[in-house]
Amino acid sequence: MQQRLKDKAIIVIGSGTGIGAATVRRLAAEGARVCAADINLPAAQAVAAEIAEAGGDAFAVAIDIADEASVNTAIAAAVERLGGLDGAHINAADLRVIFQDSDALDVDMAVFDRTLTVNLRGHMLCTRAVLPHLLKRGGGSIVYTTSTAADAGEATRPSYAVSKSGLNALMRHVASRWGREGITANCVAPGFVITAEMEAGGQVPKDFLDYAQAHTPSTRLGRSEDIAAMAALLLSEDGRWINGQVCNVSGGSLMR
Repeated sequence: MQQRLKDKAIIVIGSGTGIGAATVRRLAAEGARVCAADINLPAAQAVAAEIAEAGGDAFAVAIDIADEASVNTAIAAAVERLGGLDGAHINAADLRVIFQDSDALDVDMAVFDRTLTVNLRGHMLCTRAVLPHLLKRGGGSIVYTTSTAADAGEATRPSYAVSKSGLNALMRHVASRWGREGITANCVAPGFVITAEMEAGGQVPKDFLDYAQAHTPSTRLGRSEDIAAMAALLLSEDGRWINGQVCNVSGGSLMR
């Protein structure tokens, strides 16, 4: 593994499982010092311990991105431990309500509000917390996890799609406003990704997996490591001239 991120200080927010956990592992493998932040602190601690046992540099902090005080406390703890920040991957989302996200006529507004509170407002809070520390370094990178749902025009999940469309707009604002000060901001938009937790728990029916594969012009469905690889690129010097972009990592399920 190349050491593109050697000694870089990076926080991954939403890193206890899935894409976030895979990103922590990838960044550490490329030499970064990583703070794994998650609302599920034991899960983040387990990921950090795995990295440390392998000789990497990682630690965990608790964060609830729906709560401004929690966000500020977590970022302050990460900065104190790391001595600053060079990058952030903001990856958190509340997926517990996604299956209640029906359509614009029927969706419970509490589901809509909760989705935007975490998936959009929470990302704004994280941006406001990490950005000053990146600017103190003379620049740095923010990577957001969005979704192809923002552009797919689905008949369901309007709350989720609206939140991700708003996140794309937030990312472009950050890139435009602070690009000349050394900040890059980009989104990674995963297609259908099978996480280790989904496989272990049998959460997705086989007929849906077959349907997803049939509608993906690729030999397989996505893996968390596919998204982590793109996040690592965007957080590295190799990605310094990529700014304000939504990078679809979807096996070709969305081509644009």
